[in-house]
Amino acid sequence: MYFFKKLACLCTLLSASGLVISAPTPNEDVKTAELEPRSLRYPSVDQRLFNINGKTQYFAGTNTWWLGHLFSNDDVDLALSEIAATGYKVTRVWAFGNTNNPATETNVYFQTLNSSGQYFNYNTRNGIARLDYAIAAAEQYGIKLILPLLNNFDDLGGINTYTNVYGGTHQGFYTNAAAQAAYKKYIKFIVQRYKSSTAIFSWELCNEPRCSGCSSDIIYNWAKGISAYIKQLDGNHMVSLGDEGWLTSTSARVPGYEQSYAYTGYEGVDFERNLGIPTLDYGTVHLYPQFWGYNYTWGNTWIEQHNYIGKAAGKPVIMEEYAVPDTEDRLATMGKWQDTIVNKTSLAGDMNWQFGTRFASGANPFDNFAVYYNTSEYAVLGTAHAKAMAGKNGRSSPLVATG
Repeated sequence: MYFFKKLACLCTLLSASGLVISAPTPNEDVKTAELEPRSLRYPSVDQRLFNINGKTQYFAGTNTWWLGHLFSNDDVDLALSEIAATGYKVTRVWAFGNTNNPATETNVYFQTLNSSGQYFNYNTRNGIARLDYAIAAAEQYGIKLILPLLNNFDDLGGINTYTNVYGGTHQGFYTNAAAQAAYKKYIKFIVQRYKSSTAIFSWELCNEPRCSGCSSDIIYNWAKGISAYIKQLDGNHMVSLGDEGWLTSTSARVPGYEQSYAYTGYEGVDFERNLGIPTLDYGTVHLYPQFWGYNYTWGNTWIEQHNYIGKAAGKPVIMEEYAVPDTEDRLATMGKWQDTIVNKTSLAGDMNWQFGTRFASGANPFDNFAVYYNTSEYAVLGTAHAKAMAGKNGRSSPLVATG
C-alpha cells in the first residue's frame, strides 16, 4: 500500500511540472506474488555481488533499450510484467535520446542540440515523460533499471549529435570541453530527475564507449572524471562505464590471453585498469564473437577471463550484453555461455540482448537477436536461466580461477 501512495505522490509531482502521467496498473496476467517485493533500499555492491531489495544475490536480467522510447503505456506495462514473471531482476534502458533537428524527428527524444543551444524535451507525447512513465512502472513491477546516458553509436543520437554541434571528431569528444560541458548538463538533468527512485540500479556513462586507435588514458581519465561528477550529484546509486570489456597487455597474465583484436586495446578501453576507478562500482562485459572475429566457443573463455579479473579486483562484474542471431544455433550457443556463467564463475549477473514480446500497438523495436517471451526458446534462455541464477543464492560460489 505504501508503494501506491508513493507512486501517487510521484505522479502529482510530475503533473505539477507539466508532465501528465498515469499510474501504471499491473498486467492482469501476472499474479501479485510474482512481482519483486518493493523496497526503499537502493541497489548496492556487497563484495562481488549486489544487494537488491535488501538481499545480496546473483541475478539474471535482460536489455530493453526501447522501454523509455515507447509511445504506449500499455506496451511498457506488458513488457515489465513479462520481465517480472520471468524472474529477471534488472533490465537496461536507454536514458539518452538526442536530436540535432527536432522538426524532422519522429521518435521519442529527450534532448535537442543545435546551433541555437541545448534544450530538453518536456513534451508529454514524445519527450521525457516517456522515460518518466517507464521508471514509475519499473518501481511498481519491482524491476531495476540500468540507465546509459550516452551512446557511442549514432542510434538515437549518440556522440555524433555532440560533435555535430561542438565540432571535432568522435575520438576528440572525450576531451572536447564544450561537448563535455553539454554532456554534463544532460547528466545533471537526468540524474537529478530520478535520483530518488529506487528503480534505478545504476547510471551508466555510455553504451559501449570506444576511442579507436587512442591511448587507453583517454577513456580512463574521462570515466574517472564523469563517474566522480555523477557521484557528486547522487551518492545513493551505483555508476558503471558500460564498456564491452576490451583487454590490453595489462591483463597478459590472465589465462587464455592472446595477441588478437579483443586483447590489443585498439578500441581505447582497458577493462582491468578502468575497474580500478573508485567511482565505478562494478565492471561490464559484452559478448559478440561473431562480429569480433572469434568462434562461439571462445565466448566461454571471454566470460571466465572477466570473472578472473573481477575476482582479482574484488569487484562485481556483469555480463551485460550477449547474443546470437536467430539464424544460427542460438539455443545451444547461448545455453553453453549461460552454463559457464552459472557453474564456472562468480559473475554477479548476466543480461541477454534482448527481450522480445508482441505489442498490441504494433510497435516493433526488436532486432534479430531478440528472444521472444512465451516461446520454447525463451523458456530455456529466459525463465530457466533466471531460476538457475537465483538458485546460486544461498549456496557456495562455484570454483573460479584464482589470481
